[in-house]
Amino acid sequence: MNTSSQAAAVPGVQRARKSRWPARLDWVQSASGLVLALFMWGHMFFVSTILLGKDAMWTVTKAFEGYFIFGRSLPWLVSVVVAGVLLLLVVHALLAVRKFPINYAQVRAFRDHANDMKHEDTTLWWWQVVTGFALFFLASMHLFVMLSRPDQIGPFESADRVWSDHYWVLYLVLLFAVELHGGIGLYRLAVKWNWFGGANPDATRKKLKTLKWALTVFFLVLGLATLAAYIKIGIEHAPRAGEIYTPAWVQPAGAPAVK
Repeated sequence: MNTSSQAAAVPGVQRARKSRWPARLDWVQSASGLVLALFMWGHMFFVSTILLGKDAMWTVTKAFEGYFIFGRSLPWLVSVVVAGVLLLLVVHALLAVRKFPINYAQVRAFRDHANDMKHEDTTLWWWQVVTGFALFFLASMHLFVMLSRPDQIGPFESADRVWSDHYWVLYLVLLFAVELHGGIGLYRLAVKWNWFGGANPDATRKKLKTLKWALTVFFLVLGLATLAAYIKIGIEHAPRAGEIYTPAWVQPAGAPAVK
């Protein structure tokens, strides 16, 4: 008779049941990370419309503000979306911090373990921890600005914030942190939940890692080009910082075009 059978046969002794909460919290962490990563990519494509011109970026901005539905801009719509993303970020961070080393002894033990193993996925996890810790502060700062000043998003408004308000330093560090963290996170999710399966797990993991680095490089190049475009506009517009951009085709008749 095995131990579990003996426990069941003894009156008053019940088999210990494992809590399902760790698995549930792990699922929520994975789901929130996936949503945030996909939002990150969508956000990058949105801000990069400046590469297509000021009018393109203005049009996308106003679409998010409901301009083409309600006939006027409603910046609070942007605040609602940003508030949801900020809440999701906090939830994800609180769940992820459960797995962080909590003291120097644990950090040292992990470092020694990683140095002995020289396992690439273990190193990627460490960089995910480092960038995740940084993002909790950097992303929160960025989101708070968008939450509190949703009416100051546009070709001139965003460029002035990047250059004249010196936010380019924050955005440069944020770009590398978010792209590394998001790319590593999506790769680890694909491996953890076996999204692509395959008869050869090692070959699948290798392909996923190649795809992960390709996407990371793509979004870093796109992000750097986008940041450079905002800096260029910001430098040119610095003497008129604070001016709001409006395309010529939406201005009242006879009004001078803002370019």
